[in-house]
Amino acid sequence: MERNLYTNYDTIMRTASSPRKHARPQEVYERLRALIIDGRLAPGTRLVETDIASRLGVSRTPVRGALQRLQQEGYVVDSPTLRQTRPTVAPLTSDDAHELFVLVGALEGLAAARAALGTPAERTALATELAEINDAFRSAATASRPDHGRIFELDERFHRCYMQAAGRRVRSLHDTVKPQAERYERLYVSMLTPELHTSVVEHRAIIRAIRAGDAPAAQAAVETNWRNAAERLAAVVTATGERGSW
Repeated sequence: MERNLYTNYDTIMRTASSPRKHARPQEVYERLRALIIDGRLAPGTRLVETDIASRLGVSRTPVRGALQRLQQEGYVVDSPTLRQTRPTVAPLTSDDAHELFVLVGALEGLAAARAALGTPAERTALATELAEINDAFRSAATASRPDHGRIFELDERFHRCYMQAAGRRVRSLHDTVKPQAERYERLYVSMLTPELHTSVVEHRAIIRAIRAGDAPAAQAAVETNWRNAAERLAAVVTATGERGSW
């Protein structure tokens, strides 16, 4: 499995800009994080520092820095072997999903509450945009042959709209946590499609609260949406099995 995943990685790298021998840890971090979020480096994949450096055409120093940062943020964990520990793409588990979704809900709830405090004109414009996206989301989710990529993209657009009202610290934390939740959304979206009608209803509650300027209701509606999403996802993960667990 590892070899196939890294072969995929080679293909990706050939279509990207040429790596530099003295690349910064940030560049390596962004490339590896993107592969993890997209699922192209699967949960449980062992990350060998020398192998990554060779395939990226960089020294081991930026790879080491990137792996340390990815571990701090939860994308990578240490997996014990007989004699040593080795960085491994973090597994996808029910407990982890629940924790991430609740965290995302808390951060986005703060943003929605702030959006609900905007001027009447701002709230109306935002609510109108959210309603249009939610209608498209409903249509995509109920199509006879759902386009799961489009469903994911529309859901992301919906939540990004009110996140624009968030303060700098909230956005910074959200940028760290939300992509980890995306790993679950991307992998399990096809299995969650039958339940998406519930998300449509929950989105409408968010829209109503923002339009009405009810900050507590907007915050509660967003938190409820993410909490319920965590429960729906947990049921799917339990039914299909956790990914990458030792």
